[in-house]
This record gives sequence, structure tokens and C-alpha cells, in this order.
Amino acid sequence: MTHHEARALFPVLERYAYLNAGTLGPLAQPTLDAMAARARFDQEQGRGGRAWFESMLELRVRVRQKLAELVGAQPDSLALTSSTTDGCNVVVAGLGLKAGDEVVTTNSEHPGLLLPLGVSKATVRVADVANRPVAEALERIASLVGPKTRLIALSHVLWTTGEVMPVHELKRETGLPVLVDGAQSVGAVPVDVGELDYYTVSGQKWLGAPEPLGALYIRDPDSLQIAFPSYWAQQAIEPDGSFVPSEGAGRFDSGWLATHMLAGWEAALDLAPGWRYERAAELTDLCRQALAESYEVVGEPGQATLVSFVPPGDPAEAAARLYSRGVVVRDLPGTGWVRASCGWWTNEDDIEPLVAGVAA
Repeated sequence: MTHHEARALFPVLERYAYLNAGTLGPLAQPTLDAMAARARFDQEQGRGGRAWFESMLELRVRVRQKLAELVGAQPDSLALTSSTTDGCNVVVAGLGLKAGDEVVTTNSEHPGLLLPLGVSKATVRVADVANRPVAEALERIASLVGPKTRLIALSHVLWTTGEVMPVHELKRETGLPVLVDGAQSVGAVPVDVGELDYYTVSGQKWLGAPEPLGALYIRDPDSLQIAFPSYWAQQAIEPDGSFVPSEGAGRFDSGWLATHMLAGWEAALDLAPGWRYERAAELTDLCRQALAESYEVVGEPGQATLVSFVPPGDPAEAAARLYSRGVVVRDLPGTGWVRASCGWWTNEDDIEPLVAGVAA
């Protein structure tokens, strides 16, 4: 598939310079077609009968397998969730954190990770890593680790700047459980979970799936309690509610995930070309360079696929003005920045109206 053919898959690109996959990725026509086909199938089958139920279970198996291949894991180590936030809640609640325990995180995390930490009983220690070199960020995080630390929780790619955090190094140096928010990494940059303990996946961002969908990698399912059981948590249950847990990470699957949404995700996973990471990195560099000629660009080059910059005037007004001119980006509240997201579908024709429209 050529880049021209790839762009033609996304109807939205005919109308917009779409630079907001960090919030929601563009939906390709094959993804939309798969959703519609599955919805028709469900209607025709009445969402009942053995064949229909088997097809639903097979669909879940296929999606799990394809996600596992994407992050270098085994299928039985992945739970299907509704979001990265859902995955963070599963981990934090499942660890049974209590008063006196400590969790180490950073000052550049998304609420989807911070909120689960904040409602736990643990003390949350925050490392200042904003706009720090990777080596310094590693030192600052490691310096907060102590005898009471039960978990290190942070993003692989910071949602504000696109900086790549040293998650594997933290695991090697501390030996502690590490929860990684992968909302801005999976599908944008190569990911291999390796020895990490918990890694969340967002479906609707860089993977171009409908929302709400996500996944959670769990290296050792027995390391977590089942704090939020769905039907999938059990393989046998007693009248008093006691149950035999399902095998593997599937015991942590969220409740019902609509079949047409899963069908769309499967189609989206099948679309991504082998050159996607290189192309996204190339266009990110072009975007940074073009913006840097006129505006302050945040963070160091050579990171992930997010580019944040300081627009003239109010960032929210700048994002709204760009949208009215056919450029989809977002402002980052409280930072003074506007953020552009570059994917494998992006080309130079998207970057030119972004730069021209910032101050127009």
C-alpha cells in the first residue's frame, strides 16, 4: 500500500487536515464498513443462537491475538477493556493499595492515570519530569522510590509533549511493578512490553478504532485481585457469588463490548502498513521544523508523534480557529499549548494549513 492509497482510506482527510489522533484517531472506510457489516449480521441473527454467540467469542479471540502481536505479548496476557483509564483502574484497585503504601508517578500524567492513583489509599509521590532530558527524568523518578513503594505508574509517551519515558529502564533499575499508560504509544511508536508488569492500550487513538475500546497487558494475572468483576471474570460460579476465576488476563475483561465496535477494531488493526512508524516519525519531524520557524515548540525533537507549541494568544481560541479553517488539533488546558498529532496517514498538505492557520 502506497502512502497515497493509505490516505485514500480515510474519508475525513478529504475535508480536514486531521492532526488529532492523540485524542481520537481518524476512522478508515474499511473500519466503518466492518462496523456496519457486523451490525447487519447482529440484526439478522437476532443477537442469539449458538452460531451468533460463537462468532462473538471468536471475534474477541481474534482481536486479542492481534493486539498481542502488536505489543509483543501472548494473547492470554491481555484483557479487553473500554479504555486506558479502565485498565489503570483494574491495576490500581487490584493491587489493594493501603495506607502507608507509596506510588511514584510524574507531573506530566493524564487524568486517566492520575485519578485511579488519587482515589487509592496510597501516598502518591510525584517526580518533576516536565521538559527534562530522559536521563534526568529517570534519576528524578528513581530518587522517589523507597521501601514503601508498591508501584511506579507513568506514561510511555507523555500526552502533553510526546516525550518518550524510560519505562523499561525503570523496571530494570528498580525491580518494582510498573504500570504504563500506553494511550499515546501503541500504534504511534513501536512497543514491546518486555518485562513490564502492566501496560494499557487505547483503541480509539493511534489504532484508529471506534470508541470506547482498550486493552490491558498483565504479565502475571495472579498479581492482581479482581476488584471489578464482569461476567468474564469467572469460569464457574456458586449461588453465593463465590467463583473460580477465568484463566489468564481475560478474567479482567470489561463488561460487554459491542460486537460492531470490536469488528471495527479488528479491521483497523489489519489496515496499518509496515511503514507506519517511519512515516509518522518523518512527518512529526517535518511538523516540528515547520512550526519552529515561527513558534516556540515544546520538548526535544526525535521523540514520539505529538508536537506541542505555543500559539499567539489563547490556545483554545487558536484550536477553534484552526478547526474553522479545516485543521483538527487540540489545546492542552493549563499549559498554554496547542498539540498536533502526526500519524501514518499524515502528509505535507496537512502541515501547511496548520502553520498558516495558527495566526490567521
